[in-house]
Amino acid sequence: MRDGTILRADVYRPQTSEPVPVILMRTQYGKSFAQVSSSRYQTPDWFASHCYLVVIQDIRGVGKSDGTFTEFDNDLRDGYDSVEWAAQLPGTNGKVGMYGSSYIGATQWLAAVETPPHLAAIVPANTSSDYYDGWTYEGGQFRLGFVEPWAVSTIGLAAAEHRRDTAAIEQIRAAMDNATQWMNFRPYKDFPPLQPGNPAVAPWYFDWIRNSTYNDYWKKWSIRERYQNVKVPVLNMEGWYDSFLAGGIENFTGMVDKGGTPEARQNQRLVIGPWDHLGWGRPTSAVAPLLDQLGPVGNSPINELMLAWYDHFLKGVDNGVAGKPRVDYYVMGANRWKSAPSWPLPQTQWKTYYFSGDGENGSSGRTGKLVEQAPTGPAEGDRYLYDPTDPAPSVGGHSCCGVGNTPQGPFDQAAVEQRTDVLTYDTAPLGTDTEITGPITVKLWASSTAPDTDFVARLEVLAPDGSAVNLNNGIIRAAFRDSLTNPTPIVPGQPYEFTIKIWPTSYQFKAGDRIRVAISSSDYPQYAPNPNTGEPFGESTRTELATQTIYKDPQHPSSVIVPIIPAGNDGATTFPLTPHK
Repeated sequence: MRDGTILRADVYRPQTSEPVPVILMRTQYGKSFAQVSSSRYQTPDWFASHCYLVVIQDIRGVGKSDGTFTEFDNDLRDGYDSVEWAAQLPGTNGKVGMYGSSYIGATQWLAAVETPPHLAAIVPANTSSDYYDGWTYEGGQFRLGFVEPWAVSTIGLAAAEHRRDTAAIEQIRAAMDNATQWMNFRPYKDFPPLQPGNPAVAPWYFDWIRNSTYNDYWKKWSIRERYQNVKVPVLNMEGWYDSFLAGGIENFTGMVDKGGTPEARQNQRLVIGPWDHLGWGRPTSAVAPLLDQLGPVGNSPINELMLAWYDHFLKGVDNGVAGKPRVDYYVMGANRWKSAPSWPLPQTQWKTYYFSGDGENGSSGRTGKLVEQAPTGPAEGDRYLYDPTDPAPSVGGHSCCGVGNTPQGPFDQAAVEQRTDVLTYDTAPLGTDTEITGPITVKLWASSTAPDTDFVARLEVLAPDGSAVNLNNGIIRAAFRDSLTNPTPIVPGQPYEFTIKIWPTSYQFKAGDRIRVAISSSDYPQYAPNPNTGEPFGESTRTELATQTIYKDPQHPSSVIVPIIPAGNDGATTFPLTPHK
């Protein structure tokens, strides 16, 4: 690297004397594993056998590479330097592509925004547009069920092993055996498994806690603010239940609008399948049972698509992958693939449903409704008591990084929705099959007796048999309702309109199904329970009860806006492409 630090890589060479392109993976998870498991990428040998020189590199401070590990911080400069080094390897044609999932997707974007001249294409999977919003935090709230286990068992452990820090290794491994217990620990700023008093262990984790707003600490790595620097075609891969879905979609739309060259703007592709973060639909993936039942039609086409992408942009093969933006998406419920030229889909019809009736639950007589008519008369607010010491449990959703950390994917919500702190609102049975594909927005008018609290919204399909399966969810921390940079407390008892961005989905409701929206103030352990005190995040163990009121009157018309795809706009396609032999 430019500062003299040595990073080490495994290099796989094809058996040819012709110059070939390079495909590069920069990983913090061990170059010898190359993200082959669980059921993700083909081996580096397989890619090399298709006449690519494959480079799998340990990033700074992990594995066999020298230097000190710091999450995100070195991957801008190191990414640039590694691309340019790879382009000069003997036997290359000077063109470099990159690939990899999750943090390895981040290493691609962080390299690309530095504009290395020999980078020709990237294929980031399951990765975000920003490392504050939609990675470490969401809607201003800490993504506890992802961040803590990942920080401890993956990157914290890898860095300790690299330092040969025996004491830290032992403490981290002990914490891994009691992950559920440690997610209950408060305050977050004193999290024992990562030794807050020892700056050698995980200073980056405690930086994340201290920087709980979107500030300059996070902006220096933000991809969404640097699309104009990226001048290469991008094939984005995402999953409907992935922890970084929203950011992956934003990377596609951001590059179409703001990419650094006309070629880059025109050559963007997004593929969204029925996957969580690690389960890409192959036989050895550990996924939610409802995803496991989809069969081969839901399998990820990543390897074939990747080779087609590289064949064109690194070798010049005219194979039809280039020339215009494209979105390929899997419609759950219909269990088929479709394609579109843009996101949101150009034929989308936005439909507003208003909250009505009494959302109180805990019995079979619930009457919370979603109706097409705006409220015209007075309506009593729906109330529930939120206790941070007894939060509503996470049952599926978009999280990371495996089913053992936080429940991920689609699950029946019927049991959790018997709680008195979860309100539900349903449409009438749908008269025809109806596709919903795109982002969902809840405009929630609500008040709280606390100076700060959370509101969670979830979109579900309520079937005639009573099952209520989650499609996606979103959260807003009340103090962050207007700004992720400058949070302000709310006035207890005063109604506010909160915009909750439920992450996108694609599902075909069957005739007789209902659309359900569930509202609560917690989703644990996916998100840290808001203590309702208004104190700075991560600094206190104190909690307070809060009475929450949801409004549905003409002055405060709570609603949900859903993207309806009209029948007849089929867009059907087939996956995967013809496999490479």
